[in-house]
Order: sequence, then C-alpha cells, then structure tokens
Amino acid sequence: MAHPAPAPDPAALRARWREALLAAREGAPGPDPDPYAEDLLRRWSEPRRRYHTTAHLTAVLDHVDTLRAHAGDLAAVRLAAWFHDAVYLPERSENEERSARLAVRALTEAGVPEARTAEVARLVRLTVTHAPGPDDRDGAVLCDADLAILAAPPEAYAEYTARVREEYAFVPDEAFRTGRAGILRQLLALPRLFSTPHGSEAWEDPARRNLRAELDLLTS
Repeated sequence: MAHPAPAPDPAALRARWREALLAAREGAPGPDPDPYAEDLLRRWSEPRRRYHTTAHLTAVLDHVDTLRAHAGDLAAVRLAAWFHDAVYLPERSENEERSARLAVRALTEAGVPEARTAEVARLVRLTVTHAPGPDDRDGAVLCDADLAILAAPPEAYAEYTARVREEYAFVPDEAFRTGRAGILRQLLALPRLFSTPHGSEAWEDPARRNLRAELDLLTS
C-alpha cells in the first residue's frame, strides 16, 4: 500500500489560487478569492482520494509553471489545473464534465470574464482524452502537465500506480488488471503522449518505459 506523502501547505496553495484568479480577472472587481480556494481545497482533500489529492494538484500546477512558455493564456491554464479533478468519484464516468460545470459556476460568480471561463471549462473537458489539437497551445500545456506523472522516476511511478489502485479498491483484482492493461495499451499506441516541445523531449521516453514496465507486470 502506498503511504501518502505529506500534504502540501494549504496556505501556499491558497496564495497560488489567489494569484491565478486575480490574473484571470485582469483587474476587474470581484468577490474575495479565499472562499473559492477553501471549497476547492476541501474537494481535493476528500478522504476517498489517494492519488487525485492536493499533492497531484500541486504537481500539475508546478508542471504548468515548467511549461508556461508554451501557453497562450497562462491564467486560464492555471485555473483549469485547479478544476480539472475538482469533482472526482472513481466509480463515475462524468467527473470531467461535472468539474467543468463547477468551473463555469464558480468562475462566473468570482468575476472571471465569460470568454476565459469558457476556455477553462473547455480545457477541463479536454482531460477526458488528453488529445489537444495541433494548434491548441493551452490544451497541450494542461494535458502534458496532467500526464507528467507518467515520466516520473520508477519508484515514484510505482507509488503513483499503487495510489491509483487504492482509489479503485472497489474493483476486483482481475477486473482492475484487465482494465488498467487496456488503458496502458491505448496510451502506448498513441503516436505521442506529450504535445509541448518540453514534454516531447523530457518526458516521452521515460513515460513509455514506465508504461511498458507496468504493462509487463500486469500481464506476466
């Protein structure tokens, strides 16, 4: 069983949320950002989560920062990172859609312009497929940031897979192995996993090594 890492500092996450929201408003007035941060942090800290936690949120935000030069609307990408798994029930298939709708409600109320709010929702929905178009710079940044865990060092990758298994503890072992193996084969069949120049150069090869190693374990 994977042992949860120390939770990221909530104060630091609140500060990152405030920065992202204020940047997205572009100087327009709006309500206090802190209650929105509290709601999101509560969602990301739900006890049933094992991988999709504030640690994952922090990692995605960090990866977005790494890829920031490739983004067109960095504020929208950062907000999308906050919302992309805000609604997460492993037994449900509409988590991304529900997360996108939450983003629309919250950001509209929080004073984010309509066009940027719509872009955040679009980016959240894109994490269903992680398949941005060739000219979708913001989609590429968010999807690469979300998938960067696949390129982690082998020990960290093993911890990631263990936490995912814990989230799906309600699924019998054989069914989980079959389903997980199918996902890995789909990923390995893609012409590329990462769409940004940095992702392609730094993450593509180690991610494929990790995926192949996991698939071998599941099918041996």
